[in-house]
Amino acid sequence: MKTIKKVLAIVLAVLTVCFAFTACSGNKSNDSSKTDSEKIVESGKLVVGITEFAPMDYKDGNGNWIGFDADFANMVAEKLGVKAEFQIIDWDNKFLELQTGSIDCIWNGMTITDEVKNNSSVTDAYAMNQQVVVAKSEVASKIKSVDDLKNLSFAAENGSAGASAAKDNGLNVTAVTTQADALLEVASGSSDACIIDSTMAKAMTGEGTDYSDLKVALVLLDEQYGISFRKNSDMTEKVNEIIAEYKADGTLQKLSEKYGIQLAE
Repeated sequence: MKTIKKVLAIVLAVLTVCFAFTACSGNKSNDSSKTDSEKIVESGKLVVGITEFAPMDYKDGNGNWIGFDADFANMVAEKLGVKAEFQIIDWDNKFLELQTGSIDCIWNGMTITDEVKNNSSVTDAYAMNQQVVVAKSEVASKIKSVDDLKNLSFAAENGSAGASAAKDNGLNVTAVTTQADALLEVASGSSDACIIDSTMAKAMTGEGTDYSDLKVALVLLDEQYGISFRKNSDMTEKVNEIIAEYKADGTLQKLSEKYGIQLAE
């Protein structure tokens, strides 16, 4: 009798484990069958991967995220019926964070490059930008062309378009965590110059800023900004439709005037 009870107990335990495994597998299967937009709506939030990057994403006096991209992301999230949740990411590992699902998108003045296209599904361009060389006035005055950069030391955000531009031009560059750190390197004298986005250079250098002694010395290349979602995500097309709508009705124009951003055509 005891033997029968033991056998029944073992069978019951095995069945319980199998049922639990099947249930979990079923939940995973159901979750994997959902589109990105369905998952976002279900969670009630759009998790936006950013870095602190004025005038695109930065905090106001109350600690709230503002800026062209932050405001734009909030508008899109509202359009989708969810809230935007901003999460600071390591820019050099941005695609890893996107693919693992810790964020839903990368939305941070991101230049559309072949690397971006190969690692994500990127939206239509929504803003224009340039990669520029920023230096102290006495250094900037001596820079007339790329040839004048060869003997200078540079700082650039790791994994950024600026870092790529430095590499492409064979420059001596030190990788830093953010574009703001690149400016600090120049201001402190640790680097002769830095390569950053023109949007940040306009907002943070020159008269009336904390970096009044820094100025744009040279434009290296023109580029466009886009938003990255996971490969084959249905969110890309949905956001493309919203971008087109907000361009047509003047919403993005008003936002661009507020933050001094040039829209993509």
